[in-house]
Amino acid sequence: METIQVVLEKALLDAADRAARSRRLNRSALVREALRAHLARLATIEREERDREGYGRQPIEPGDFAWDKVTTWPD
Repeated sequence: METIQVVLEKALLDAADRAARSRRLNRSALVREALRAHLARLATIEREERDREGYGRQPIEPGDFAWDKVTTWPD
């Protein structure tokens, strides 16, 4: 692991310390957990944006998904 220095305003630091205590984590573990969650959200947003762009370039047309041709369950 690497050691970094982060500057936070007092209110945010106090809230982080309260959250860390309530989760029984140290401050560093809380920050790592929060950063991982935030990066995962960013990755999801990027994938969704790529999907929107792709569907914008090639929209789904009626009949692309022929649900009426799906096989029925066996008896």
